[in-house]
Amino acid sequence: MTQITADDVGAILLSLRVAALAVAVELPLAILVAYALTRGRFAGRVLLEGAATLPLVLPPVATGYFLLVLFGREGPIGAALASVGITLAFRWTGAALAGAVMAFPLMVRPMRLAMEAIEPEVGEAALTLGAPPLVRFFALTLPLAAPGLAAGLVLGFARALGEFGATITFVGAIPGETLTLPSAIYEATQTPGAEGRAIALCGVSAVLAVAAVLVSEIVGRAVVRRVRPA
Repeated sequence: MTQITADDVGAILLSLRVAALAVAVELPLAILVAYALTRGRFAGRVLLEGAATLPLVLPPVATGYFLLVLFGREGPIGAALASVGITLAFRWTGAALAGAVMAFPLMVRPMRLAMEAIEPEVGEAALTLGAPPLVRFFALTLPLAAPGLAAGLVLGFARALGEFGATITFVGAIPGETLTLPSAIYEATQTPGAEGRAIALCGVSAVLAVAAVLVSEIVGRAVVRRVRPA
């Protein structure tokens, strides 16, 4: 039976790093988009909602190709970044970008639902007391929507951790650089005699997914106890 290789261990660690960077970078944007879609009334609201949902309905390979066109060395954004020494295509940071894009809709939705569940009277009472918008946002909206924020965070992490199609299209599967856990699983399934390795990697993936869910439950309950004490 083929065992997990050193490259596979590197792929597991890289996937964790990629997923963590993806959700850390996009968390503020996801919160702002969720808030805008919940409270905002502006002309481009439908376009914003469509853009936030697009990665969920597009084939991941198509998303990866669009990222390659935009952020590749010859792309309009990639060329500008390359001029200041930043390269994303075929780098692990590009894998984080792909994971962030694919995870974004799953982060925004539970955050938006949590914000929509906040009673309007709460904000109206704070407004009556003279609380400015930023105070209402940080002192009321974020604490009351904290369980939804935690749910969006873990869903985004899990989605970025399992991202394959956009990642392999945008950055490939270079051992030590862009070979993530899903890419390693795919490689194992295509290698004769590596069934044991593929099963072991799938087991690792399942363990990480379950761990993410458990952490989400623990954090969510802790947040609820803190912001809504009995």
